[in-house]
Amino acid sequence: VQLQASEGGLVQAGGSLRLSCAASRYIFSNYDMGWFRQAPGKEREFVAAIGWSGVATVYADSVKGRFTISRDNAKNTLYLQMDSLKPEDTAVYYCAADRSRSLSSSWHEYDYWGQGTLVTVSS
Repeated sequence: VQLQASEGGLVQAGGSLRLSCAASRYIFSNYDMGWFRQAPGKEREFVAAIGWSGVATVYADSVKGRFTISRDNAKNTLYLQMDSLKPEDTAVYYCAADRSRSLSSSWHEYDYWGQGTLVTVSS
C-alpha cells in the first residue's frame, strides 16, 4: 500500500477535523501531494495540493480560508486540517500523489491514490 489515509468521521457544522495520509518514503520524497473529494452523485473534485518541499500550496475556492494542507516530510505524512466545516463538505476524501510536480488540480495527473475516507458534516 503506497498511501494510507486515516479514518474520517462525523462532525457538526462549524466543527473541525484533521485527516492524515501516510505514504511510502519514496513517494513522499519525490511527489507533490493532494486531496480530492467525491460527494454522492457528484464527480471527484480537487480540494488542495502541496508541493514536494511543502512550500507551495493551492486550494479550491470552496475551501480556501477554511482548510489547510500540510506535510511532514520527516514522518512521510500528509495532513488536511478542516475548520468551519459545512454540510456541503460531506464527501469521501482521497489523498493522492503526483510525480509531475505540477501542483495540479486535475485528478488525472495523480499517480497514486489512498483508499478514501468518509467525512460527514451534520447541520
